[in-house]
Amino acid sequence: MTEDERWMQHALAEARSAYNEDEVPVGAVVIRDGRIIGRGHNRIEGLQDPTAHAEILAIGAAASAVKSWRLEGASIYVTVEPCSMCAGALVLSRMKRLVFGARDPKTGACGSVLNIVQNARLNHRVEVTEGVLADEASRLLQAFFRQLRRGELKEGQGPEPSS
Repeated sequence: MTEDERWMQHALAEARSAYNEDEVPVGAVVIRDGRIIGRGHNRIEGLQDPTAHAEILAIGAAASAVKSWRLEGASIYVTVEPCSMCAGALVLSRMKRLVFGARDPKTGACGSVLNIVQNARLNHRVEVTEGVLADEASRLLQAFFRQLRRGELKEGQGPEPSS
C-alpha cells in the first residue's frame, strides 16, 4: 500500500461515516508532518448547511488544530473531486497538495468541469493527484444513490432525487 492509499483509507472511513448518517458519502482528511490534523465528512443534511462539505469541515478542523488559516505544507485526501466551493477553499488555505479518488464529471472543479486549484490567474496553485482508490470511492457513491432511488434512506435525509 502506498502512502497516498494509506491516507485515502482514512478519507474513505470518513465517507462511510457520512453514508451511515444518510449523507452523500464523501470524506476528507488533512495531513501535515505525517499526521492527520483535520478530518470531515459530508454533514449537509444533518446540519442543514449547504457549506458542510467534507473538505470544508476538514479544512476548518485543520486550521483550528494548528491555530492558523494557512495550511502551507499540508495535503488533503478527498474521496471525490472537490466542487468549486471546496476547490476555492483549498486555494485560500494555501493547501500544498490535493489527492482525490473519483472524478466528479458534473461539478468537479479540479480538472473535470473547471480547474480552480491550478488556475494560473490565482495567487496559489495546488498540486493534484487523482484516481487514488477511485474504484472504492465510486462504489460507495453508487451504493448510496442506489439506496436513495429505492427509498431506503431515512425520511428527510440524503439529497433530493434527480428527475
